[in-house]
Amino acid sequence: MSMRIYHDLHTERLAVDALLNTVSPQRRQQVMRHVRLSDRQSSLAAYLLLCRALRENYGIAEPPVFSFGPSGKPFLKDHPDIHFNLSHTEGIAVCVVADVPVGVDVERIRPIDRQVVDMVMSDDEQAEISLAEDSDTAFYRLWTRKEAYLKLTGEGLRDDMRNVLADTEGCLFQSLPLTEKASCTVVTRE
Repeated sequence: MSMRIYHDLHTERLAVDALLNTVSPQRRQQVMRHVRLSDRQSSLAAYLLLCRALRENYGIAEPPVFSFGPSGKPFLKDHPDIHFNLSHTEGIAVCVVADVPVGVDVERIRPIDRQVVDMVMSDDEQAEISLAEDSDTAFYRLWTRKEAYLKLTGEGLRDDMRNVLADTEGCLFQSLPLTEKASCTVVTRE
């Protein structure tokens, strides 16, 4: 399996207006849907990381255009054999390209409400979070595993988030230590 991971930990430095003309009209529209400048910067950074990954690994110079599967999972319209996934959060963007389906999620670690933990974590996961030295970090480690898995499968967020990780046999999860203030997980199938 071949997989490359790209990240930008300082997306707040991007000059969105100056860079929008370098991306596909499709991505330009996606970036501009975000209200906050920081979200626009992170969304644009994730796409620019994909552009870099495609150029460096596949010699593809044109800005990629996405098509979408039945469940909404994006794929490269002109290169459906190249698998990728993007994620971004406040000030951080991540892109993964691979020769197999892949999912990635990154989240800033911040204080989490106990009611949210009860709604989205299984009983075993709640116990793991309660026993952890840093419960917020433990929560986001599990959350990014869940979201990366759902992005791998193409499902996206669903009503029953508690049991997402109940049947992940055959999946390889990798935690990425980008920064101590964020949690990032990449997942592929074996």
